[in-house]
Amino acid sequence: LAQGAQGRSYSCITEHKPAKLGLMAAAAPVQNAQGARKVPADEIAQPFIKEIQEATSQLPEDRRPKLVGFLANSDPAARKYAEWTGKSFRRDGMEFEVRQVETDDLEQALEEANLDKSVSGIMIYYPVFGNRPSFHGGSYDDSLRDSVSLAKDVEGLCHFYRRTLYRNQRYVDSEQARKCVLPCTPLAVVKILEHLGAYDEQHAVGERMTGKSVTIVNRSEIVGRPLAAMLANDGATVYSVDIDSTYIFRRGKVEPVPANATTDEFVRQSDVVVLGVPSDSYKMDPAWVKEGAIVVNVASHKNIDEAALLSTRPGVRFVPQVGKVTIAMLERNLLRLHKNFDGCGRLVWDSALNCVAPAPASEKA
Repeated sequence: LAQGAQGRSYSCITEHKPAKLGLMAAAAPVQNAQGARKVPADEIAQPFIKEIQEATSQLPEDRRPKLVGFLANSDPAARKYAEWTGKSFRRDGMEFEVRQVETDDLEQALEEANLDKSVSGIMIYYPVFGNRPSFHGGSYDDSLRDSVSLAKDVEGLCHFYRRTLYRNQRYVDSEQARKCVLPCTPLAVVKILEHLGAYDEQHAVGERMTGKSVTIVNRSEIVGRPLAAMLANDGATVYSVDIDSTYIFRRGKVEPVPANATTDEFVRQSDVVVLGVPSDSYKMDPAWVKEGAIVVNVASHKNIDEAALLSTRPGVRFVPQVGKVTIAMLERNLLRLHKNFDGCGRLVWDSALNCVAPAPASEKA
């Protein structure tokens, strides 16, 4: 589910290929090191699914939120994600519709969905145009993200939600009655870390990752960069590793790393490691992971050898897939948008307060 870096090579990041591990595994089951365990996504997702089902059951059937997903590429992973999403929504009592459109028709289709009162949320399966430049500046996919209404942006990727995320602004409105939505996969990782105790609930909100170090191998605009900002906003020191650079994210700041620093140095000191390289050839060396760390794989490929990690690193918790948690966050975001904006009519921007509000009754007509 990690997207945004397709077709790019991470070969400059050291790869690890355990010698003959497959033969060893075939000969005898590999025993986990003391305290090491694989954490299934179901374990984390189930409490959220129950919460979502309860919330949906309290809504009249004709008022339940509807999500429309736009599929304008031939990526089999996107199609599979759409299938999973549809099954989950049907199970949990919400509507989901996939609309397959030609790339050149996507902008018009988005505008129609923005204006359609029966649609509560909109998502796009990326990449659509990849790095193709847009007439409006940046990439065409960036332009598409900003074309989705903030009242329907279930992925939290439009300019408004990016702005609130990076500024650590957690509410849409000045009354702090409407919470912002956050990008689904980064939010799923945060919920996984909360479940596994990485967040210290003894601290105030915004400080619960204080003193923790995190390495994220991915800096896409959909996963790695927003996740780095979210964890930094919660107090962590985050090492953001991409193909040709590494930066340190601290609350509100991005700094370069020392010139002689290496990825393995950051990983060895990290309490959390998040892997999101969209390539089957990239494998992190399990020896880099410190004992007791949490390793979360958000890529569609496993970026580390599971058996080697669990058998050699005591106390490690490994989450090999996040898809079910991501879909739960998608549903949660949709319910939040529905609660925030259903029936509120037109929105106005208050530049003094850096927030939005429903238009006054005299202006809604």
